[in-house]
Amino acid sequence: MAGFSRSGGDPEPPPRLSAQPGDSKGEGRCGLVLEQPVERGEGGLGSSGQPGYGGRMVASQGLPVTSGNARDLASEPTPVILLKEGTDTSQGIPQLLSNINACQVIAEAIRTTLGPRGMDKLIVDDRGKATISNDGATILKLLDVVHPAAKTLVDIAKSQDAEVGDGTTSVTMLAAEFLKQVKPYVEEGVHPQIIIRAFRTATELAVNKIKEIAVTVKKEDKAEQRRLLEKCAATALNSKLISQQKDFFSRMVVDAVMMLDELLQLKMIGIKKVQGGALEESQLVAGVAFKKTFSYAGFEMQQKKYKSPKIALLNIELELKAEKDNAEVRVNNVKDYQAIVDAEWSILYDKLDKIHKSGAKVVLSKLPIGDVATQYFADRDMFCAGRVPEEDLKRTMMACGGSIQTSVNALTDDVLGLCELFEEAQIGGERYNFFTGCPKAKTCTLLLRGGAEQFMEETERSLHDAIMIVRRAIKNDSIVAGGGAIEMELSKYLRDYSRTIPGKQQLLIGAYAKALEIIPRQLCDNAGFDATNILNKLRAKHAQGGTWYGVDVNNEDIADNFEAYVWEPAVVRINALTAASEAACLIVSVDETIKNPRSTVDAPAGGRGRGRGRPHNH
Repeated sequence: MAGFSRSGGDPEPPPRLSAQPGDSKGEGRCGLVLEQPVERGEGGLGSSGQPGYGGRMVASQGLPVTSGNARDLASEPTPVILLKEGTDTSQGIPQLLSNINACQVIAEAIRTTLGPRGMDKLIVDDRGKATISNDGATILKLLDVVHPAAKTLVDIAKSQDAEVGDGTTSVTMLAAEFLKQVKPYVEEGVHPQIIIRAFRTATELAVNKIKEIAVTVKKEDKAEQRRLLEKCAATALNSKLISQQKDFFSRMVVDAVMMLDELLQLKMIGIKKVQGGALEESQLVAGVAFKKTFSYAGFEMQQKKYKSPKIALLNIELELKAEKDNAEVRVNNVKDYQAIVDAEWSILYDKLDKIHKSGAKVVLSKLPIGDVATQYFADRDMFCAGRVPEEDLKRTMMACGGSIQTSVNALTDDVLGLCELFEEAQIGGERYNFFTGCPKAKTCTLLLRGGAEQFMEETERSLHDAIMIVRRAIKNDSIVAGGGAIEMELSKYLRDYSRTIPGKQQLLIGAYAKALEIIPRQLCDNAGFDATNILNKLRAKHAQGGTWYGVDVNNEDIADNFEAYVWEPAVVRINALTAASEAACLIVSVDETIKNPRSTVDAPAGGRGRGRGRPHNH
């Protein structure tokens, strides 16, 4: 429709988008319409009242243009339907500020969980299950966040948890604080691309600075490396529910990770929770331990301890069962029926005989081991367990050697596992199977003791974070001081850098530098300290060259946190900074939010005789 000119030669004003309410009768008339004034001109309405070749059709209400209604339609805008009725659109600075505010709300939800004096959150889901945690990623996973911009912060917390295991609260707070500091510039009309460019420059400078000042520990010195790993694990556990036992658990975590092979596969560390007892009764098993599986009658007669046994790992069902599929057998007399029954028993006993002749003393199977097989093994001084979880079966194979067999026809010594000691022991109210002294032990099991179920689940999450940190510290042997020390040093460095450059970049990099101070500030707030006073001390100390000075939560002061062994892998801070900066840039770069309406009517099921996508016959 655009492109026609007025009769006087002046060009028509360009069409403009405007929002109009939907029509109650028309389907799909919605928000966005294209308005263009309609005027008579040369080549307009012909003598018959119909539009001429050069005229303009008015697509309003679907009515044809006649001499009777042309005057009325000429004053109406021309709607062009773009979006479905009920679609919510927002654009420009107001929607960007709305997204920034949503991110602030997410940060507020987990702000108080940061640091060794952080509080815990009790979250109850829709099924009534209660979870107590102060892990940022866990809390955000359990919150049912619906705001699209706020979901970005949830995603970066999850990615931080998956990548390095710790720093999930920090990364969320940094991203929210970056946005908070640039909010005034957005309101003043600074272009988002200028903000993004400044953030990327600042992030690159900060990451390079971390790599420059990080301290590297030589792997050749095993004692020094172990001390480093224990301190990193203790720092990760310092903010957890089990912080009182951090020394006990940090040693256990380091021992567990050091038992793994060079790949440091996380799935090779099993964590089992046993209710009852004290936390200090938790133990590390240098091998495999798993809960005793369901057993049929006859297991009481089986021996519960073997020295140097051969272990058969199977994926075979060893029980007589009814046919799964409908089967029909026609027999002429009882002898034929008895022959079928005898054949079934013969097949089962043939399998059991082959297992016995292989020399295996311990038989584990992923599938059920029935009562007949249980009695058979008990009579021959053998131990068996069916329905063993696949994860535990694989870890047993990794520790004891051998391979999981789907047939009993080739049970040679090559496919059987070995261990120095197998025993079944009582732990709390449960019985556990232990495989220790494994020749190929590249796996281990942590048996956690404790009271409430929620407490033990949080203990497991805390140890998972510590294990991830130790793995990262082994792979990347450079460390920095925690407690807000590295953030204060980066803030001072970027603030000094910003003074050397002109223009808006100076202000924006200065805002980035100020945002980094949220970590030490929040550590002070959560501990009940005077944050302003301590931050002033830290700024002064870092200006004098005190690189590793951070918050001392024990003495309500500042301290050299490197000397105090508050260490964490440099990769944790690098990941947190880059992820937070990326998230902030992503949110700032969004200039329009369009929310499609949720369909209120379920799609009809395909009718009989009409395939999906085939048109209806009217």
